[in-house]
Amino acid sequence: MDTQGPAGPSAAAHRDFYWLRSFVAGGVAGCCAKTTIAPLDRVKILLQAHNHHYKHLGVFSTLCAVPKKEGYLGLYKGNGAMMIRIFPYGAIQFMAFDQYKKLIKKKLGISGHVHNLMAGSIAGITAVICTYPLDMVRARLAFQVKGEHKYTGIIHAFKTIYTKEGGFIGFYRGLMPTVVGMAPYAGFSFFTFSTLKSIGLSQAPNLLGRPSLDNPEVLVLKTHVSLLCGGMAGAIAQTISYPLDVTRRRMQLGAALPDADKCLTMVQTLKYVYRHHGIRRGLYRGLSLNYIRCIPSQAVAFTTYEFMRQLLHLN
Repeated sequence: MDTQGPAGPSAAAHRDFYWLRSFVAGGVAGCCAKTTIAPLDRVKILLQAHNHHYKHLGVFSTLCAVPKKEGYLGLYKGNGAMMIRIFPYGAIQFMAFDQYKKLIKKKLGISGHVHNLMAGSIAGITAVICTYPLDMVRARLAFQVKGEHKYTGIIHAFKTIYTKEGGFIGFYRGLMPTVVGMAPYAGFSFFTFSTLKSIGLSQAPNLLGRPSLDNPEVLVLKTHVSLLCGGMAGAIAQTISYPLDVTRRRMQLGAALPDADKCLTMVQTLKYVYRHHGIRRGLYRGLSLNYIRCIPSQAVAFTTYEFMRQLLHLN
């Protein structure tokens, strides 16, 4: 007698390729999220690093000025490098979150919402370290203005940074504030979304949830509810970690800035930005844009990932 039955091989295949399917789901979620907000990302980099062409402008003024000076494709400058980076970044982050969550619960005996915070923080740090060189190159390309190109493309940027900025170490300039900033950002992002999802499905399952496409016994959030929860998660996480994001960008841009010698370490950069630009116009410069971009970004990321989990039978 065949003990496996019709569902046997399929279930076994689902178990065997779980990591790969989880990787793909995270990568697709990341790409969809970043494509949605690519123009806002370009403006954020220009404002954070006080590009001399746009430093006197605000968020919406810069959004209008970039197409006039560089064409509409200027809003997507550096997005090619972003897509190359964001697929593995999203893939590693979401996949690592699932694995770390299980590991923390099994090894440390910690469960509930706390292990979502811990797993999210570690997953974010893991993804950052693995994909940081691509983020560095993307930032350099996005900071360039038409007619003043230092790098001709992704490969040229990699070669230039490697030969002129200390070899392999040059690709990890600004890593420390990134890691320090990513821990609270990723942690609170996953923590907030997971908490809202858990509360929503337990308190109002019929109103906010529906059966999963791949497993009717599992409840998932309705699309519009998932978008709302993801947006709230992004807003809270960005508020907490934004000053470190500003520090990271200035350190990444390095030689591209005239005051690079004053921003060699994380502490130096934080002090320099605070002394010369203050809190609102320095450490939190561009935050209004960040709220506008982080809400749709995280909303799309979490919602797409939840959908991909169903599509790839991860529930």
